[in-house]
Amino acid sequence: MLGFVIAHWYLFLALAVVGGLLVASSTLEGGPGTQKVTSLEAVQMLNHKSAVIVDVREPHEFTNGHIVRAINIPLGEVAARSRELKKYKEKPVIICCASGARAARAVGILRKEGFTDVRNLAGGLSAWRSANLPIIS
Repeated sequence: MLGFVIAHWYLFLALAVVGGLLVASSTLEGGPGTQKVTSLEAVQMLNHKSAVIVDVREPHEFTNGHIVRAINIPLGEVAARSRELKKYKEKPVIICCASGARAARAVGILRKEGFTDVRNLAGGLSAWRSANLPIIS
Protein backbone atom coordinates (compact mmCIF):
# COMPACT_ATOMS: atom_id res chain seq x y z
CA MET A 1 0.00 0.00 0.00
CA LEU A 2 2.76 2.44 0.94
CA GLY A 3 4.51 1.66 -2.35
CA PHE A 4 1.36 2.58 -4.26
CA VAL A 5 1.02 5.87 -2.36
CA ILE A 6 4.64 6.78 -3.05
CA ALA A 7 4.38 5.85 -6.73
CA HIS A 8 1.16 7.84 -7.17
CA TRP A 9 1.71 10.75 -4.78
CA TYR A 10 0.16 13.21 -7.23
CA LEU A 11 -3.19 11.39 -7.02
CA PHE A 12 -3.22 11.70 -3.24
CA LEU A 13 -2.23 15.35 -3.50
CA ALA A 14 -5.14 15.94 -5.88
CA LEU A 15 -7.46 14.10 -3.48
CA ALA A 16 -6.35 16.33 -0.61
CA VAL A 17 -6.86 19.49 -2.68
CA VAL A 18 -10.34 18.44 -3.83
CA GLY A 19 -11.30 17.48 -0.27
CA GLY A 20 -10.08 20.83 1.02
CA LEU A 21 -12.02 22.70 -1.65
CA LEU A 22 -15.20 20.81 -0.80
CA VAL A 23 -14.87 21.68 2.87
CA ALA A 24 -14.09 25.32 2.07
CA SER A 25 -16.97 25.68 -0.38
CA SER A 26 -19.45 24.53 2.23
CA THR A 27 -18.33 27.20 4.70
CA LEU A 28 -17.14 30.15 2.64
CA GLU A 29 -19.52 32.53 0.89
CA GLY A 30 -22.50 30.43 1.91
CA GLY A 31 -21.53 27.51 -0.38
CA PRO A 32 -23.50 24.27 -0.66
CA GLY A 33 -23.90 24.13 3.13
CA THR A 34 -26.10 27.24 3.12
CA GLN A 35 -29.36 26.64 4.92
CA LYS A 36 -32.26 27.38 2.62
CA VAL A 37 -35.90 28.03 3.35
CA THR A 38 -38.81 27.65 0.98
CA SER A 39 -41.17 30.54 0.37
CA LEU A 40 -43.79 29.00 2.64
CA GLU A 41 -41.26 28.40 5.42
CA ALA A 42 -40.18 32.02 5.04
CA VAL A 43 -43.79 33.19 5.49
CA GLN A 44 -44.05 31.13 8.68
CA MET A 45 -40.77 32.60 9.97
CA LEU A 46 -41.98 36.12 9.14
CA ASN A 47 -45.28 35.56 10.94
CA HIS A 48 -44.16 33.53 13.96
CA LYS A 49 -40.48 34.33 14.53
CA SER A 50 -40.33 38.00 13.48
CA ALA A 51 -37.84 37.13 10.76
CA VAL A 52 -36.34 39.89 8.63
CA ILE A 53 -36.06 39.79 4.83
CA VAL A 54 -32.97 41.34 3.26
CA ASP A 55 -33.14 41.71 -0.51
CA VAL A 56 -29.65 41.83 -2.04
CA ARG A 57 -30.73 42.76 -5.56
CA GLU A 58 -29.81 46.09 -7.09
CA PRO A 59 -32.11 49.07 -6.32
CA HIS A 60 -33.67 49.10 -9.80
CA GLU A 61 -34.58 45.41 -9.42
CA PHE A 62 -35.96 46.06 -5.94
CA THR A 63 -38.23 48.90 -7.10
CA ASN A 64 -39.69 46.65 -9.82
CA GLY A 65 -41.12 44.41 -7.10
CA HIS A 66 -40.09 43.08 -3.70
CA ILE A 67 -41.38 41.25 -0.62
CA VAL A 68 -43.32 43.41 1.83
CA ARG A 69 -41.06 44.97 4.52
CA ALA A 70 -37.89 43.73 2.78
CA ILE A 71 -34.74 45.74 3.42
CA ASN A 72 -32.75 46.46 0.25
CA ILE A 73 -28.98 46.12 0.64
CA PRO A 74 -27.32 45.27 -2.70
CA LEU A 75 -24.87 42.35 -2.52
CA GLY A 76 -21.86 44.61 -3.14
CA GLU A 77 -22.77 46.64 -0.04
CA VAL A 78 -23.66 43.84 2.40
CA ALA A 79 -20.30 43.77 4.21
CA ALA A 80 -20.07 47.55 4.50
CA ARG A 81 -23.69 47.95 5.60
CA SER A 82 -23.94 44.92 7.90
CA ARG A 83 -23.99 47.34 10.86
CA GLU A 84 -27.48 48.38 9.79
CA LEU A 85 -28.62 44.81 10.42
CA LYS A 86 -27.00 44.39 13.87
CA LYS A 87 -30.33 45.11 15.58
CA TYR A 88 -31.71 41.98 13.89
CA LYS A 89 -28.82 39.73 14.97
CA GLU A 90 -31.04 37.81 17.41
CA LYS A 91 -33.77 37.23 14.81
CA PRO A 92 -33.82 34.95 11.79
CA VAL A 93 -32.58 36.79 8.70
CA ILE A 94 -33.77 35.56 5.31
CA ILE A 95 -31.70 36.70 2.34
CA CYS A 96 -33.47 37.09 -0.98
CA CYS A 97 -32.36 37.82 -4.55
CA ALA A 98 -33.78 36.97 -7.96
CA SER A 99 -32.91 33.26 -7.95
CA GLY A 100 -30.82 32.49 -4.84
CA ALA A 101 -27.26 32.79 -6.18
CA ARG A 102 -26.46 36.27 -4.85
CA ALA A 103 -28.27 35.46 -1.63
CA ALA A 104 -25.94 32.50 -0.98
CA ARG A 105 -22.95 34.84 -1.11
CA ALA A 106 -24.66 37.33 1.21
CA VAL A 107 -25.40 34.54 3.71
CA GLY A 108 -21.68 33.79 3.89
CA ILE A 109 -20.82 37.44 4.41
CA LEU A 110 -23.32 37.88 7.25
CA ARG A 111 -22.22 34.67 8.93
CA LYS A 112 -18.68 36.05 8.97
CA GLU A 113 -20.13 39.16 10.64
CA GLY A 114 -21.52 36.99 13.45
CA PHE A 115 -25.11 36.42 12.35
CA THR A 116 -26.06 32.89 13.34
CA ASP A 117 -29.55 32.41 11.88
CA VAL A 118 -29.15 33.55 8.28
CA ARG A 119 -30.90 31.65 5.51
CA ASN A 120 -31.18 31.79 1.75
CA LEU A 121 -34.68 32.02 0.26
CA ALA A 122 -34.64 28.95 -2.01
CA GLY A 123 -35.37 29.99 -5.59
CA GLY A 124 -35.36 33.66 -4.62
CA LEU A 125 -38.06 36.07 -5.69
CA SER A 126 -38.88 33.81 -8.64
CA ALA A 127 -40.00 31.05 -6.26
CA TRP A 128 -41.86 33.60 -4.11
CA ARG A 129 -43.80 34.78 -7.17
CA SER A 130 -44.45 31.18 -8.27
CA ALA A 131 -46.03 30.51 -4.85
CA ASN A 132 -48.37 33.48 -5.51
CA LEU A 133 -47.13 35.34 -2.45
CA PRO A 134 -47.49 39.13 -2.22
CA ILE A 135 -45.04 41.46 -3.92
CA ILE A 136 -45.08 45.25 -3.78
CA SER A 137 -43.39 47.81 -6.00
